[in-house]
Amino acid sequence: MSQPKIGFNTAIAIVIANMIGTGVFTSLGFQVMDIQSGFAILMLWVVGGILSLCGALTYGEIGSAFPQSGGEYNYLSRLYHPSVGFLSGWVSVTVGFAAPIAAAATALGLYTCKIYPNLDPKVIGISVVLALTVVHSINLKLGSAIQRAFTLVKVVIILMFIGFGLFYVPPFYTSFAPSTQSFNEIISAGFAVSLIFVTYAYSGWNAAAYIAGEMKDPQKNLPKALFFGTLLVMAIYTALNFIFMYSVPVDELKGQVEVGYLSANKIFGMQLGQFMGLVIALLLVSTISAMILAGPRVMQAMGKDMKPLQFLSTTNKNSVPYVAIIFQSVISIALVLTSSFQSLITYVGFTLNLFTFLTVFGVFILRAKNKSIDIPYKTPLYPVTPILFLSINAWILFFIFKNKTEESLYGLGTVLLGFIIFQISAKINKQKN
Repeated sequence: MSQPKIGFNTAIAIVIANMIGTGVFTSLGFQVMDIQSGFAILMLWVVGGILSLCGALTYGEIGSAFPQSGGEYNYLSRLYHPSVGFLSGWVSVTVGFAAPIAAAATALGLYTCKIYPNLDPKVIGISVVLALTVVHSINLKLGSAIQRAFTLVKVVIILMFIGFGLFYVPPFYTSFAPSTQSFNEIISAGFAVSLIFVTYAYSGWNAAAYIAGEMKDPQKNLPKALFFGTLLVMAIYTALNFIFMYSVPVDELKGQVEVGYLSANKIFGMQLGQFMGLVIALLLVSTISAMILAGPRVMQAMGKDMKPLQFLSTTNKNSVPYVAIIFQSVISIALVLTSSFQSLITYVGFTLNLFTFLTVFGVFILRAKNKSIDIPYKTPLYPVTPILFLSINAWILFFIFKNKTEESLYGLGTVLLGFIIFQISAKINKQKN
């Protein structure tokens, strides 16, 4: 009996749900600490969208050449060396999914507690993580159906939010026209550092790559899901941040996590705004769900390749890697209990950008090593597409390390720990063989 496969609609839903979540509803408050121009803020989201599209188009070619689950773990193991693949898988396990799940759960708790201040935000976030862990540990078909439903509701509500926001007439004026100030802000270090939050918000554009082995016709559907999911999210993000800045004065946004709640209060009034704030909190459930679904597939792939980690590849009768799902959720809950929201975002942003950089660079290696292989999908505008991605990404990494050195070093420390674990695992593997 064949196992259920993930179709194009579910794949694109996973991409959209992974992307639209914590970042877009929480990061603007940190961006306006350094950037006040409406035009520069919108350009942040456009640049982030172009960066993600370039990455998605390039990943489409690599994923088409290697259509198995595991994402960067699979790609980098084949393009570079198994150790590089292991490090990316280790980062995906510890940072790529567990930390964003923790950040989304934290944001969900903070949003909910704006309406119900007597509740504990950590308890709320952890409860949601536990409930979704149970659902996704049982059955892929059930988890996929819940994912599609939550994603559809999420997109419809966000579009409604944008639509109502366009009819709101604020008692103040925010200019979105380009100016000398806005161009100076665009070339500043503050712009590069703010791209940390933007690239975090866009992270997830590569989500379908982690489940390619469980997709129907992955060589065709994977590139399509990556591209169209990212394009739709780019349009939504730019419009949503326009509404946030249009409806709330910059001074009120500074340093605030719950920017969606503040905007809802202005557009809908206090009572209806509180309800919309609760709705935004519920939308974050979709983000948590998508990452709980996608992340453990990386651990499963690692477990199949490394004997000391074989327990992570354990599946139930429905072929669901439930041990990996539970393991990831335990890490997420620990991060909810111990980390601040802002430190999580910076830590995640720096570490993930390192490996997306290596993966996109891998398209050059792919073409050099596999000239005789007919790859069904080719990156449009090659080599401009990957070069543009690599240039912007390198610029971001430089400024993150320069301005957020402590969080960057924690990220490098995580990579170093992964390297030590790989060496130990490889030694054990060799002894057993």
